[in-house]
Amino acid sequence: MTRKILVTSALPYANGAIHLGHLVEYIQTDIWVRFQKMRGHECHYVCADDTHGTPIMLRAEKEGIAPEDLIARVHKEHTRDFAGFLVAFDNYYSTHSDETRFYSEDIYKKLHAAGLIEVRSIEQFYDPKKQMFLPDRFIKGECPKCGAKDQYGDSCEVCGAAYAPTELKNPYSAVSGATPELKSSDHYFFKLSDPRCQAFLRQWTQGGERLQSEASNKLQEWLGHPGENKLTDWDISRDAPYFGFEIPGAPGKYFYVWLDAPIGYMGSFKNLCARTGMNFDDWWGKDSAAELYHFIGKDILYFHALFWPAELEHAGYRTPTKVFAHGFLTVDGAKMSKSRGTFITAASYLNEGLNPEWLRYYYAAKLNGTLEDIDLSLADFVARVNSDLVGKYINIASRCAGFLTKFFDGTLAFADAKPLADGAVASGQLVAESFEARDFSRALRDIMAIADRTNGEIAVAAPWTLAKDETQRAALHDICSRALHGFYVLSILLRPVLPALTARVARELFGLERDFAWSDLAALPTRVNAYRHLMQRVEAQQIDALVAANKESLAPAADAHSPQRHAEHQQQAEAKMQQKSEWENFISIDDFAKVDLRIARIANAEHVDGAAKLLKLTLDLGGETRTVFAGIKSAYDPATLVGRLTVMVANLAPRKMKFGMSEGMVLAASDAEGKTAGLFLLSPDSGAAPGMQVK
Repeated sequence: MTRKILVTSALPYANGAIHLGHLVEYIQTDIWVRFQKMRGHECHYVCADDTHGTPIMLRAEKEGIAPEDLIARVHKEHTRDFAGFLVAFDNYYSTHSDETRFYSEDIYKKLHAAGLIEVRSIEQFYDPKKQMFLPDRFIKGECPKCGAKDQYGDSCEVCGAAYAPTELKNPYSAVSGATPELKSSDHYFFKLSDPRCQAFLRQWTQGGERLQSEASNKLQEWLGHPGENKLTDWDISRDAPYFGFEIPGAPGKYFYVWLDAPIGYMGSFKNLCARTGMNFDDWWGKDSAAELYHFIGKDILYFHALFWPAELEHAGYRTPTKVFAHGFLTVDGAKMSKSRGTFITAASYLNEGLNPEWLRYYYAAKLNGTLEDIDLSLADFVARVNSDLVGKYINIASRCAGFLTKFFDGTLAFADAKPLADGAVASGQLVAESFEARDFSRALRDIMAIADRTNGEIAVAAPWTLAKDETQRAALHDICSRALHGFYVLSILLRPVLPALTARVARELFGLERDFAWSDLAALPTRVNAYRHLMQRVEAQQIDALVAANKESLAPAADAHSPQRHAEHQQQAEAKMQQKSEWENFISIDDFAKVDLRIARIANAEHVDGAAKLLKLTLDLGGETRTVFAGIKSAYDPATLVGRLTVMVANLAPRKMKFGMSEGMVLAASDAEGKTAGLFLLSPDSGAAPGMQVK
């Protein structure tokens, strides 16, 4: 049955460049959308620049241009960067639009009519020099906890403390440097604490599997227990001067940017409807049968799973089918850093000549549909892309396609075609389940397992040897045909992740006049064209150049309130915290974060012939199996290990040993001399499950 699916990603703010952290979400969403379209479903992907708010207004003023000119320029930059990474929106729009204004006013008026808008006076910091109320992030001062200077009005970046702006010592305006004053103003609130909102949200956040379990649990913390009212009303207004939409009937009052940002999904889709003739109400109406999915970062879950559905419900619109949250990106185990060159912009990646599909593949290999953070290890990025894409996938075609065109005029021949087609369809079903669940890492593991099997068959048959013997032409034709069928299957399965590369494969190698469809798995290719080079390897020096291109000087400026001075303070604080003791070689938390520790269940344990100290362990990581050779033979009987849980290092580079490949390390405690008589495998507490991360 053909599904009707509308998909959105969170709106990037029109005040800065797209960077690799942003791209986690857009690549994840694009892969899922491409998969749905390959399956034949009607699927539309819309997004927009988030264009309102104080930061936009102030940046435009600093540059001496109108806010409209600034957001138009940034829109072009964002559009360019997304296209560079093959993120294919059906519509990429702007929240500064007539459509978004209409739905913002419509929702506000309906909430007001329902008695869910309230006006009350509040006190907040005011910049007397700039004559404007200050958002928390535009108030700075000394942290009330650790005393660090130049900290923001809501949290300290040095010690991590959270506080109210009024708690800052020696506060000043980050806009003008003036000392702020407390001043009263009338603000408009959406009454999220209203019993109607409370009752609806308790039902909505728990019913229909709309949220991942981790997200649902977090929302219950915010909602509180039944009978408990923990939600507070939401301030949806800001005072002039402000760049945004003025609230109807309230001169000088503007919708807070977070009010109209998600409504931008509706505005963008309405704009698409006007261009395509679709009926907006068929997708956003209260009785819509279409599916609506939001992909977001876990940091904005509060807005998308509480405010947003409550607004929609009480304004008479449909609510999301599901909200998919993802974790943050770290680079080499730490937050992205300009000083280290790991705050990498999308434009710099492309300008340095790196293939965008390398990053798409790497992110897909890390994403598993949960809220877990993912790490871009630059060394692992090089190794994984070169191993999987070049060494496994591309290797199949580069080794075998030439024999088919040289000896058999490019034709493929199969002794028994049905098992091949049936196997391809079965593999497609398995991979499709993973793609649907956004468990891209599992999908790619299964896809690469096909590549491994195909390469193994090639290695055994050795077509390069068969080609030297004219009497072996039938065998040569058979192995090369089966290899190219494997490559054909892999290309179909990889299309959502590698759309440009697989488009070339479909057209240049297999002679199709279109991109692959999922249904192509049931058919067998009949011929191939001459092989052309498809992908180059990543070189370490390319990564070095990328990091160098993104390094920013942190030399302090004369202004004590400048971002450079703040960065210097932060670096000094970090250096002090990371100073080594004279008697112990400390490591930083960033170093420790590079080690990926996982719970593993020992599925099997056996002796290793010819090894005096080793046991061969088969470890279950919750959907993935690893083989590890552990030097614990004298301490454990293999039969006693089967079924027990332990802890392993999951991101240790595989090591080729005499007895096979060891794919990790299990952790054990021992005495100072490491004597095996005093060796004990680590075991987690009850409740831990295979695959869980140890933090």
